[in-house]
Amino acid sequence: MQITDVRIRKVAKEGKMKAIVSITFDDEFVIHDIKVIEGEKGIFIAMPSRKAADGEYRDIAHPINTRTREIIQSTILEHYEAALLEESAQV
Repeated sequence: MQITDVRIRKVAKEGKMKAIVSITFDDEFVIHDIKVIEGEKGIFIAMPSRKAADGEYRDIAHPINTRTREIIQSTILEHYEAALLEESAQV
């Protein structure tokens, strides 16, 4: 399975959330609302989630294994960094 499209929507306000991302697999399946977050240990992604009745947040869609999570995260962060560079080149 290949990631065939990544769409970055940067968040304009200050805060830890830096962007909202949609990714497409094999031009056939899309996951929306992946968050790019700046944490204490650096930037990372958070999969789309929903608040459960017990107050905990549960991922709606997520990779089953670490390798797939790493591929998704690295691809998204590469596109995010490219969008930042493009934005700074326009200024």
